Amino acid sequence: MEETDTKKLKDLSYEILEEKEIPEEFLSVIEGKKETVFKLTYTDKEYLYIAAGYGVQETGGYSISVNDCYLTKNAIYFDTTLIGPSKGEKINQVKSYPYIVVRTKYLEKNVVFE
Repeated sequence: MEETDTKKLKDLSYEILEEKEIPEEFLSVIEGKKETVFKLTYTDKEYLYIAAGYGVQETGGYSISVNDCYLTKNAIYFDTTLIGPSKGEKINQVKSYPYIVVRTKYLEKNVVFE
């Protein structure tokens, strides 16, 4: 693969969605996979939805940051990081299933998860 194929053309603007904003069909797929690590995409031809999940965590208090969401000649690159609870933060001793879903304009490109 030529080096230019992964060169960033531009950052993509995206919105991080709350659960109620995720299309029902996509949400049910996420619900079915939330216990394992997952990387999923979904489109309704107007928008592209990109989801990354980190499987079961033993406690709550996790958050996810989006490090990159950009366009190259051949693909969309998407990179996230799971951030654990901060020291001293009161956390629920209940299993959680951290995931993030972003919505961006639909582009006919593959998504590469980094």
